[in-house]
Amino acid sequence: MRWSEFFIPTLREDPADAEVVSHRLLLRAGLVRQLSAGIYSYLPLAQRVILKIEQILREEMNRIGGQEFYLPALNPREIWEETGRWTGMGDNMFRLKDRKGADLCLGMTHEEVFTAIARHELRSYKELPQVWYQIQVKFRDEARPKSGVLRVRQFIMKDAYSFDIDQAGLDRSFQNQRDAYRRIFDRCGLKYTIVAASSGAMGGSASSEFMVKTDAGEDMIATCTACDYAANLEKATSRLREIKDGIGLVEPVEFPTPQVRTIEDLTHFPGGAAADQQIKTLVYVVEANLGSMFVLALLRGDHQLHETKLADALHGAEIRPAHAEEIFNLLGANAGSLGGVGAKQKARERGQEIRILADNALRGRRNMTTGANRDDYHLRGVNISRDIPVDQWVDLRVVSSGEGCPQCNGMLEVSKALEIGHIFKLGTKYSESMGARVLNQEGKEVPVVMGSYGIGVERILASAIELHHDDDGIIWPKTIAPFDCVVTVTNVKQPEMREAGERLYKSLQLAGLDVLLDDRDERAGVKFKDADLIGIPYRITVGKKIMDEVVELFDRRAKRSEDVRLSEIVSRVQALALAGL
Repeated sequence: MRWSEFFIPTLREDPADAEVVSHRLLLRAGLVRQLSAGIYSYLPLAQRVILKIEQILREEMNRIGGQEFYLPALNPREIWEETGRWTGMGDNMFRLKDRKGADLCLGMTHEEVFTAIARHELRSYKELPQVWYQIQVKFRDEARPKSGVLRVRQFIMKDAYSFDIDQAGLDRSFQNQRDAYRRIFDRCGLKYTIVAASSGAMGGSASSEFMVKTDAGEDMIATCTACDYAANLEKATSRLREIKDGIGLVEPVEFPTPQVRTIEDLTHFPGGAAADQQIKTLVYVVEANLGSMFVLALLRGDHQLHETKLADALHGAEIRPAHAEEIFNLLGANAGSLGGVGAKQKARERGQEIRILADNALRGRRNMTTGANRDDYHLRGVNISRDIPVDQWVDLRVVSSGEGCPQCNGMLEVSKALEIGHIFKLGTKYSESMGARVLNQEGKEVPVVMGSYGIGVERILASAIELHHDDDGIIWPKTIAPFDCVVTVTNVKQPEMREAGERLYKSLQLAGLDVLLDDRDERAGVKFKDADLIGIPYRITVGKKIMDEVVELFDRRAKRSEDVRLSEIVSRVQALALAGL
């Protein structure tokens, strides 16, 4: 490809609205252009990278027996209603009507459609296992699109689905996918961490995320400095130091706390308590088809609630913080004076029922302080097991850096990270609701056991840039670079240079390399800057030394130049391009 004919609209300055490194460089290097919020056009350079990523995806999916499909992005309402996700997906789903008034949506993922095919076509255990996948455009009505192609409304996804006869089969399929994902991300040149994660709206028994640590990430993960423990904060636990509470009081004692509204206020109030000796009480509303219910979430005063953990503890229910008027009508007090002692009785007097969930860090605690469910009053001497009827003990809190690892004596570090892949053990969630059943070896009809496995193609693209760049631009991993090398003719008006560049360009192509020939009538400095910006792994400069049959070979990653004989340059670049693949 000749640069003079190839569309590479590079920018000299950083775009003002670029929020993260990958966004800035994708725009500056002429890979993408924004059409509207969260909707991007991929220009020729980006498309070449995406096609190489997709080829790696196909090779590794096929290696584990995957069969490629291409399913409709436009789905009828009915199929999503079978699993309850027509309403469950909320405002994230794009919904529309056709000319006859029928409800449709743009697919966010394809569990329902793949399961529908399975239920109509699979009849016996003899046809299992099956591994089906596709690489297709998905849609999500993102509330706040940002960070370039990392949080968008239209995106490319590789989603795969496994169908097995039993849990043991699912375990094997899950491990096969996990191994394939490792090979995919290794081949794409990404450094990643595999973490335990919540299954969220996907459901199922277990899931793992593949995370790239970067400041552009929107997730937080906890990793151990001494072992392989790693988890998304929505799933992470930790080992806390022991706190000795003392014997405490025979029963809770109420005391006045005028103007005390927060945990921090009470720590400074005369006769108050340290944050780790307080009980934080939060009121949430669980939205359900048969009506709403209230939940009290109790945590140590110095801990924060992770809402995903609370939702998971409630079997993935839709939750929201209760409004101020709802709280007062429920417990007769405002936020800042709430507590679990006597809360159920107070709620019943007002015709309401509440469920109390307490964080594990509170288990066994005594001599604690909490709100009295009366404005401007608190209780001291609270013994959790004696005074509060906890319905469920669960992990609710957000883990912090410096806390102990739950697996070893190491310490946890909390980092920002970007999700590039997510694998789920769905089990029979979708097959049972949609009737995907087969006959087992005993002739009994059983639901198919499923797994779901997703990779964001643009997230690989952006992650590669986040991990591999410098002040001059992108440094593409060789496997996904848009070109293997660029031949830069420093002065196209000089016949010897121009002709040598043309011959070298054709020779490299014949050797099977993807080559970009910079044949523009531009200054050498401009060409070098552009080549560094778009990040081609190797630059071959045809300059004045061509009279001596010598060219300069520049390694973009190592920032190292060397002179190479013209007769040797093709084999040298060919060897470098293939090294380590």
